[in-house]
Amino acid sequence: MSKALVYGDNINTDLVIAGKYTKTLNFEELAAHCMEDLDPQFSCRVKPGDVLVAGRNFGCGSSREQAPLAIKYAGISAVLAQSFARIFYRNAINVGVPALICNTSSIQDGDEIEVDMTQGIVTVNKTRKIKCQSLSPIMQSILSAGGLVPFLKEKGDFVLD
Repeated sequence: MSKALVYGDNINTDLVIAGKYTKTLNFEELAAHCMEDLDPQFSCRVKPGDVLVAGRNFGCGSSREQAPLAIKYAGISAVLAQSFARIFYRNAINVGVPALICNTSSIQDGDEIEVDMTQGIVTVNKTRKIKCQSLSPIMQSILSAGGLVPFLKEKGDFVLD
């Protein structure tokens, strides 16, 4: 079972990964510094499969792809928020990080979280169910492939109906 790591509103990409760390292609280095300006203990607390939970406007501030990459390589399996900055949302999907829009107000730090991507349902502490906004079939396919690049390598040229 995944654990919720809960943060507030307006978490910008500088708080996800400080600009001074964005000059590397070493994703483990990015992961080691993920969220450190907001939560210095994040890298010690996060376990593979955990879910990052936020309020409104998550990922605001810049278009840097390193923010969702840092989250991905830190082991986060999904990001739940009440809303996302649009560019962060697309970058997250493109690098293979599920970004789901739902009412996160009742989720507490440390809650057990199960995310059913197919149904768009988040189960909290095995009892409470929260419905998420549906992801389009193409977005689900991109996530299933592990991101846009693996998706395009697998599918090649394609036409949307």
